[in-house]
Amino acid sequence: MIGLAMFATALLLLLIGFPVAFTFGGAAVIFGLLSEGTSIFAMMPHRIWAIMNNTILMAIPLFIFMGIILQKSKLAERLLESMGFLFGEMRGGIAISTVLVGALLVGASVVAMGVISLPVMLKYNYDKRLATGTICAAGTLGQIIPPSIILIILGDVFQLPVGDLFKAAFWPGISLVLFYILYIAILAWKNKELAPPIRLEGGEHGTKAQQVGRALRAIIPPLILITLVLGSILCGVATPTESSSVGGIGAIILAAMYRQLSLEMVWDSALETVKITSMVFAILVGATAFSMVFTYTGGDYLVESFMMGLPGEKWGFLILSMLVIMVLGFFIDFVEISYIIVPILAPIADNLGINPMWYAILVAMNLQTSFLTPPFGFSLFYLKGVAPPEVKTTDIYTGVIPFIAIQVFVLAILVIFPQVFGLSTSL
Repeated sequence: MIGLAMFATALLLLLIGFPVAFTFGGAAVIFGLLSEGTSIFAMMPHRIWAIMNNTILMAIPLFIFMGIILQKSKLAERLLESMGFLFGEMRGGIAISTVLVGALLVGASVVAMGVISLPVMLKYNYDKRLATGTICAAGTLGQIIPPSIILIILGDVFQLPVGDLFKAAFWPGISLVLFYILYIAILAWKNKELAPPIRLEGGEHGTKAQQVGRALRAIIPPLILITLVLGSILCGVATPTESSSVGGIGAIILAAMYRQLSLEMVWDSALETVKITSMVFAILVGATAFSMVFTYTGGDYLVESFMMGLPGEKWGFLILSMLVIMVLGFFIDFVEISYIIVPILAPIADNLGINPMWYAILVAMNLQTSFLTPPFGFSLFYLKGVAPPEVKTTDIYTGVIPFIAIQVFVLAILVIFPQVFGLSTSL
């Protein structure tokens, strides 16, 4: 029971507001010493050394660097503006553009989309609930659409090729994008007041041909970069680590093309990358210590015996594990869930004959849904932090509900009919 007590203590400390990495690491040290003494940590240096030498995890800072460079080069702003010109005259065109940019651009976070897109939609009298819901949903697409940091981490946890995970996640991610666009289009068609069209012909924006030309110049270069990075991984030409380094160089070239490149910008991007990467790996070390103590104290056996005894066997395990991951996603980030909860659940899934590739994609989809779910979804707080005062928290909460329903719908299809996405439920 020491492992379960340690888990409950860590969750309580997180709710109080203690830093994540120190919470899990500190709980592991205290409960490890109480249960086994110092001998329990004899193998900890080897575990840290294994993390430092993990070539899969090398892709994380490189993809983070790529995203930050793209963000600092104002590429998201250019894409939104250009796609707004292309789709603005449609009802819901700005919202559809926001979804497409969220799908295309790995650096397009909820904060960036909120700063850029939300004022435009409010200016043209978009419904606040539709605008905020669209931004929250679009800003989290990078969690499931490759290149996704979550998928890289899950590839390490499940010991699966990251390229195969990217392939498996591609069609579920694209399905989400298509359903989002379909929902926005139907809603705007039924009630034109929710997302009115924008007239952009002539005037300061130039002729229609000039608008299209500017839009293509903004869209094609980043599209080529994303295609090269993902295409090289999906086709097996390069590993994710190699492709992420190419992506970082490509992002610098794009910044130079758009005349945003400077030594200061590269330095700031590198510094921010180091900060984010340090945070991720500090959490990883703390989570590794936590899971080690949890396993050595027998907590994993208690969880396994409980899960294996559930009614419905495989389906009972799937339902409960997805609920647990979703609830924990309200309070802790995907890194901790991936390195603490998933290693406990993965062997149970294997014993039940569940395909690890399918289960990993279910976990990734579930984590994305939990980021949106009120009242504690991270994306909701991020957007509220940059939204103007007239946007209320209730607007954001009600705005994301239809998008959560779409995510649950796609997740249900993935659970019941995985063959639609080329996946299998069994080993």
